Amino acid sequence: MIESLLLNFLFLLFPVLTFLIFFESRFHTYNQYFLTLLSSISMVLCMAFPIRLEIGFIFDLRYIPFLIIALFGGFKFTFPLFIVLNAYRFLVGGEGTIHSFIFASVIFIIVPLLHKWFMNQSTKKRIWSAVMVSILTMLLYLTILGTLLPVLNREFWTLTINALTTHAVVMFIIMILIEQILANIKKRESIQQSERFNIISELSASVAHEIRNPLTVTNGFLQLLKNSQNITQEEKKYIDFSLVELKRAERIVSDFLAFAKPQSENMIFSNLKEETEYVKDIITPFSNMHQVDIQYKFTNTLNIQYDKNQMQQCLLNLYKNGIESMIENGGVLSINVTELKNDIIIKIKDTGVGMTKKEVLQLGRPYYSTKNEGTGLGMLMVYSTINKLNGKIEVESEKGKGTTFIISIPA
Repeated sequence: MIESLLLNFLFLLFPVLTFLIFFESRFHTYNQYFLTLLSSISMVLCMAFPIRLEIGFIFDLRYIPFLIIALFGGFKFTFPLFIVLNAYRFLVGGEGTIHSFIFASVIFIIVPLLHKWFMNQSTKKRIWSAVMVSILTMLLYLTILGTLLPVLNREFWTLTINALTTHAVVMFIIMILIEQILANIKKRESIQQSERFNIISELSASVAHEIRNPLTVTNGFLQLLKNSQNITQEEKKYIDFSLVELKRAERIVSDFLAFAKPQSENMIFSNLKEETEYVKDIITPFSNMHQVDIQYKFTNTLNIQYDKNQMQQCLLNLYKNGIESMIENGGVLSINVTELKNDIIIKIKDTGVGMTKKEVLQLGRPYYSTKNEGTGLGMLMVYSTINKLNGKIEVESEKGKGTTFIISIPA
């Protein structure tokens, strides 16, 4: 039994180790499909080499990868595993094939429904939730098995203890490994983001002022040249184009300087109420112009120390981006500032065009923007400001349904 148990455990480690070696350092959305494939292989191997008890019963750990994919991925990624599981079970044949199909169908219908709830839990709660789901799944399986047996003898109860203990312990270990990998990915991304901000801040602070001086001089001479009586209308049109581009360059330089400044000039200690309301008031005419309704709610009592001007600019960028995503059809911009334990939570939700997962992963990178004329510096300034406060930004978005920014700042 010990040999077959260790072999099954090795099969379950196969997807985790493969991801850790080949994919952890280059996380992309398509990795979910590779993990589903690897989990299918792991599941089939567990079924091909089951755990044999000395009392005659056999069981396997096929439902551990099935449950993990169901909890982390939902119906979309569980369906291929459901097909593979039943296809292989019918291929093996023998007694209990129909019962296995019915049981797998019930698990497939119920467990993925927990996906959204599961993903909103903390790391510890996700681990224990997965363990409980695994135990409940096996309890259901053993209950059905018990109804099919003529008598519940000692051998059945030995199987029950072994199956429940094995599933609970193995699920616990696998979930710890998965959560640690996810934590490492987030930590690495946070470190890379901080390094990126530091490098860009240093470059922008040293270069922006040097660029602004010749821009100002060039703009002045072009204004004088435009007022000259010795140039044609065609030449004036070219000057107008040049002035527009100079203005755009000036705006980019200003954006650079905005997030390069340290938080020291206008430091205050407050609960963000004044800043969130002020920015809401100045952005309201812009929202009215584009048929966007602003819904605002503030219930926070926690205070933090921050640069007032930078925070206002950060909120303005987020509000403006949300409204611009709803320009075509209008919509609702929801702003909710609340508290959770010792964190201030700012939730900004729009009903605009939304983003793909790939686009969400690119947010905060220099010169990446979903807008045709955007520079990406606005969002870079947002991430930089929140990073200075040791805060975190989570983005939930779906194409065609809208985007939600969830900012948590420790108080």
